[in-house]
Amino acid sequence: MNDDDFDSDLSELTSAEDFLEYFDIPFDPSVVRVKRLHILQRFHDYLGECDEMPDSTQARWRLHAELLRRAYADFVRSDAATEKVFRVFRMHEPRAVSIPLNDLLESRHAPRL
Repeated sequence: MNDDDFDSDLSELTSAEDFLEYFDIPFDPSVVRVKRLHILQRFHDYLGECDEMPDSTQARWRLHAELLRRAYADFVRSDAATEKVFRVFRMHEPRAVSIPLNDLLESRHAPRL
């Protein structure tokens, strides 16, 4: 397989099942049915964390397979709410707020209307 074949193959994959089958990763269809978008997004995120792709097509295939295997395993062990792949799961997390002490002291001594 050369780079053009690999890129062409990737462009034709349309579902999580297609990706998992292409990279020879055994999977539980019931897990993929429920968490397919999460798995693919995590795979995409893992690929985005790579500084540089390997030169050889075989090494690229192996890297993609390993990252997809990790993404799938993340959701076999955990769930979407815990993994927080999509922004909607992070929207209601507590946020740290800092208020300078001087502001608090000033508001304490401010005249009340």
